[in-house]
Amino acid sequence: MSVLLPDELWRRILEIGIRDSGFDYKDLCCISISCRRFHRLSVDDSLWSHLFSSDFPNQISNCNNIKDSSSSSSFKSLYRIRFEREKERRLLAHRRAVMRKESQVLEFSRKIRELEGQLRGETDKLRATAVELSNLHKVRQASVALNVWQPEIVRGRQKEIVEQCAVSVESRQHALEMELKLCKQRIGGFEKSYKAEKRRLKSAEEELASMKYHPLRDYGLTSRGDNECNTKRKKLKRWQ
Repeated sequence: MSVLLPDELWRRILEIGIRDSGFDYKDLCCISISCRRFHRLSVDDSLWSHLFSSDFPNQISNCNNIKDSSSSSSFKSLYRIRFEREKERRLLAHRRAVMRKESQVLEFSRKIRELEGQLRGETDKLRATAVELSNLHKVRQASVALNVWQPEIVRGRQKEIVEQCAVSVESRQHALEMELKLCKQRIGGFEKSYKAEKRRLKSAEEELASMKYHPLRDYGLTSRGDNECNTKRKKLKRWQ
């Protein structure tokens, strides 16, 4: 069929494919290695001009100025130069994104360690308060027993000890109960924050792993390649 069609028609087909059918530089390079005729047609300056204008619309004026100043440079060579610059820019942007995500993971880890320390401190405080409250209950029960069963001399001694105490047993018991309740509330808040930070850390670590693992990442020039990749992924998911 390629023998029957003239070069002008094939060139027109390629131009329509580039302009209307999402024909990109990869497709043009693949066609160029199929046969000698397509190799000769694929290096046509008009095709690479269409590709340059579609992939780098903001650089077409600068490209025309360079083209006018240097008649030896072709649109294919200009496209290659611009593509390498764009690829390098995207690589640097990707590295910066990875570094930002790594710093985010480190910040989440720092917050988790801080919350773990606060949880340990509040748990120790809760245990100490509970022990003191339990001892206070025992002392109160012992005081009641002494007042009931012991002789008058012992009761007088207990009265002197109670009078020497600056804070009454009831007020101290009430303070310990309030402190115990406050410790439980703080522990509940710390546990809630700890779980939230763990979820954020896990999500950030998964995102970082997906960002670092990209052996077949396509640094496409436009969103056209990304849409095609998303369509292929959806088809594969449907088949699976």
